[in-house]
Formats: sequence, C-alpha cells, structure tokens
Amino acid sequence: MKIQESAENYLETILILKKRNGYVRSIDIANELSFSKPSVSTAMKNFREQGYISVESNGCIMLTETGLAIAERVYERHLLLAKYLMALGVDEETAKEDACRIEHVISQQTFDKIKEHGQKLFNIDVKE
Repeated sequence: MKIQESAENYLETILILKKRNGYVRSIDIANELSFSKPSVSTAMKNFREQGYISVESNGCIMLTETGLAIAERVYERHLLLAKYLMALGVDEETAKEDACRIEHVISQQTFDKIKEHGQKLFNIDVKE
C-alpha cells in the first residue's frame, strides 16, 4: 500500500516512540516532530479513521496491524540505508538525514538489492 511520505513519517515516529518510551501520546509525537498539537491531533484523527492507529482510553496511541506493517517497513529502510551509507564512508548525521529522504521514494526491488548487497559486503544487519 502506498501512502504519503508525511503519513509514513508519523507512523514511523509512533513506532520509534513506542520502542523508546513504551507508550505514545499525541504530545510526544508533536514534540518529536516539532509539529503543533492541533496538527498532530488532526493527523491522528485521520489515521484512526483509516485504520492505522487506535487510541486507548488513557490517550495512548497504538499502531494497528496495518499501521505497524507500514511503520516497520519504513523504519527498516531507514536503519538499513543509514548503516549502508555509513559503511560507504558517509558521516552519521548525513547518512541518517539522507536515509530519511531516500526511504520514502526507493522501490522495493532496489531496497531489496541494497539490503542483500549490504548484508553480503558489509555484514549489515538492521536489528537494533
């Protein structure tokens, strides 16, 4: 399923915050992305309606199976591409910034080949 880059960034951020904090609230997303609370609130309403997230009674945001699949795909791309670029000699900050842009536009076929090549040549693993 193809969704907009901004939606991928939101879902990836929810995944990252959940891994880091154990929970995710709208204010956490706003702070992480430097977005306004109303912007995040609107996005979360849309994601809830589209079936990407659910919101618990305590306000915690949970990725649905569909949302989690998208978030994990984008996050894997981000991690692998950043590691690949660093293995090529790109400094960490630049590699992470470039990976963040590339992860949204690269085809699955190209990503799979980069992943395969990175594992063979550089022993890159995307596990944290």
